[in-house]
Amino acid sequence: MPTCFATSDSESCISLARDKAPNCLTKSTISLRQFLRLSKVVGILLLAVTSLMSLGCQSRVASTDEIVIGHFGSITGSEATFGISTDRGIQLAIEEVNAAGGVNGKKVRLITYDDKGDPREAGSAVTRLVTRDQVTAVLGEVASGLSLAAAPICQENGVPMISPSSTNPKVTQVGDMIYRVCFIDPFQGSVCAKFARENEKIKATKAAILCDQTAPYSVGLQEEFEKAFIAGGGTIVSKQAYQAGDQDFSAQLTSIRASEPEVIFIPGYYTDVGNIALQAKKLGLKVPMLGGDGWDSAKLGQIAGDALNGCYYSNHYSHEDPSPRVQNFIKLYQGKYQETPDGLAALGYDAARILFSAMKTAPSLGGKDIAAELAKTTGFEGVTGVISMDANRNPVKPAVILEMKDGTPRYVATIAPGE
Repeated sequence: MPTCFATSDSESCISLARDKAPNCLTKSTISLRQFLRLSKVVGILLLAVTSLMSLGCQSRVASTDEIVIGHFGSITGSEATFGISTDRGIQLAIEEVNAAGGVNGKKVRLITYDDKGDPREAGSAVTRLVTRDQVTAVLGEVASGLSLAAAPICQENGVPMISPSSTNPKVTQVGDMIYRVCFIDPFQGSVCAKFARENEKIKATKAAILCDQTAPYSVGLQEEFEKAFIAGGGTIVSKQAYQAGDQDFSAQLTSIRASEPEVIFIPGYYTDVGNIALQAKKLGLKVPMLGGDGWDSAKLGQIAGDALNGCYYSNHYSHEDPSPRVQNFIKLYQGKYQETPDGLAALGYDAARILFSAMKTAPSLGGKDIAAELAKTTGFEGVTGVISMDANRNPVKPAVILEMKDGTPRYVATIAPGE
């Protein structure tokens, strides 16, 4: 007698039937009762397999009901406010689009990785987003050096990437999958030079430069400022360098003081700039300092305090802009995070919204189709300005100049391209 029929216990029988049923079915001595028992067991097994297949199908259906996008940013490290602000802006945009029904009926989900401000971490984070998480698009980074580390990965894998805030021209030169929603350094450098030369409080003819020699953002911006300042009739009287994270700037500042500049251009990030300002004050340097959007963080005022009074930087927006578009965004952001958004948050918000807009009109969610729609962007009304992509995937937008007063940036001027 076949072994599988020697027990009446159903669980044992299921196990035994899985192992022995083929042999059982070949036996000519099988009885009707035994056949019915075996049929019942096989039925149970088929039902279990069908249920598992059904669950698997449901899981795949669920995954197609959402769009996953990735963000890589400096959530920790010396420029942590950059990544945190950007991520909050992106999250706000996602909440808005999901509350309105999603993108063509699909909810959007965000995966964020912390690159710690390290180019190698940035490359690893984007590789995970693209190859493991299979994201539809990538948002990031703020720092140009980190975007340059990640952009080739997105380009190679055909995944659209939008940098919210990387201003170095080389970022979008990586390829046709790479976009940004911020202005670029040739414009930002010329804006700073123009302001230094023409502002009534500065009227500088002699400028000194203190640059982070390790950051593509800082090097590129100082080059553009220098060209524009000299073209406007000014003279660069001193050029000094530092490395991100340095603590002692006394040698460079002493040399700059000896050159008697009327303005000091510092295209660095807020942590270093704050320390430089404190040490410049101790050395008695009283000329205004000027920088780019790398200064934009609430931490800057907390670090430097009144040491930056009367100093200026270029930025993408001002929270004092009275336009309803800007004030509505600020109201939403403050309601969720209980603080006033900086320019990085506004750019994160704009980057996400312009991506959703392209996804809605693209014929598919394939990378090439989304990128093609991004290239068509014209007159998109962002918080940081009206965005139209040029042939190099860069928007042409105005910049604002902000003045630091007791740790808070205050609006001074708007400078549009060509002015």
